[in-house]
Amino acid sequence: MENILLRNRDVPDIHEFDVYEAHGGWSAFRKAVSEMSPDDVIKTVLDANLRGRGGAGFSTGRKWSFIPKDEPIKYVAVNADESEPGTFKDRELLEHNPYQVLEGSMLCAYAIQATAVYIYCRGEFWDIAANLDEAIEVLREKNLIGENILGTGWSCEVYTHLGAGAYICGEESAMLSSLQGLLGQPRVRPPFPAQKGGGLYYEATVVNNVETLANVPWIINNGPDAYKELGTPDSPGPKIFCVSGHVARPGNYELPLGETFRHLLFDLAGGPADPEKSFKALLPTGASGPVVPITEEMLDIPMTYENLIDLDSTLGSASFIVMEEGTDMVWAAYKMAQFFKHESCGKCTPCREGTFWLLQVMTRIIKGEGTIEDLATMENAARQMDGKSLCALGDFATSPILGTLKHYRHEYEAYIVTDSGAGEQKQLSAGKKAVAVKQ
Repeated sequence: MENILLRNRDVPDIHEFDVYEAHGGWSAFRKAVSEMSPDDVIKTVLDANLRGRGGAGFSTGRKWSFIPKDEPIKYVAVNADESEPGTFKDRELLEHNPYQVLEGSMLCAYAIQATAVYIYCRGEFWDIAANLDEAIEVLREKNLIGENILGTGWSCEVYTHLGAGAYICGEESAMLSSLQGLLGQPRVRPPFPAQKGGGLYYEATVVNNVETLANVPWIINNGPDAYKELGTPDSPGPKIFCVSGHVARPGNYELPLGETFRHLLFDLAGGPADPEKSFKALLPTGASGPVVPITEEMLDIPMTYENLIDLDSTLGSASFIVMEEGTDMVWAAYKMAQFFKHESCGKCTPCREGTFWLLQVMTRIIKGEGTIEDLATMENAARQMDGKSLCALGDFATSPILGTLKHYRHEYEAYIVTDSGAGEQKQLSAGKKAVAVKQ
């Protein structure tokens, strides 16, 4: 398949405006503002069934349609925080094909008649933000942003903003608070960002991920039917899969949704990094989604939003962290519990207290001081957190615990000290009892 998103691999120097424009860049935006009404743009994206690529998979066109038409001030906030472990797709897009992201952002802005676009970059993206600022100035000279864009009478500015490296600011309402100079903490909803009172500076706001917006120029140029020819009916279009961990060729891979795990992990990523070992498990969305054991049956399942639900996990941002046989799943869950405890903003009780106690019990187990009752305690604590936090971080924090307990309980039990063990840790060589798969 020809790359739609990772076009930088096909077109050298596409990060330069002249090169991007020579390969069809900004034709979608010019077409939209000259031939289409804002409602036409929304309908086209809605008909294409573009789903958000930031994690939730919500309909992009529906999100745009929620913005009230009679509000004089409206914003687009581009989520370029990309803090999920194992995720590096947005970085490649912003580094190597920034004009496609900016064109998608301006198409969104035109569709809702926004007065400004804010691109929220994670704190470590200072170099990317600086390059974006240069690109924005080029677009201002071309009258593609700023005052009276292309003589339409519509004006829209674009700004970049650097966060401070907080995972929580990937959550849309925490990101909006951070943009306003407030603590990066989730807001109580309703009102939602699309409503007045819930968005940036309390005005109606669309929040979209970088990869989501990079799809939009192609959709406008080629139409929703052409877009739906890629992928599946419920999960159309291309998706960038970030593959890391124990694979021979880690990296970003663009595929139509619906390709199999086997094709991605073996044909493209090259199989296990150690050819003498087999794959054991997959974290399909970084640390935030439940682990999926890699079995022969699983490898032939199409990668779609709906199929990952059937595997009791989630596709999310498709940040695939692959683990080989021999990986200690208790240790992996412990490291993720540390991450979520550190990244919890502390605003709501279930997440603040829950992440603390999950880590406390996990620490006891990893030291060989745990009991069988601790496993039930963790499950109980996780169930009390699930669905009760202000944002999804509380739910994400339970995934490493519940997922590994479900599929690798025997590895936890091997850590448990028994009377016969007399305080001696009885850790299994992790993975010996796990399902192993070879190509």
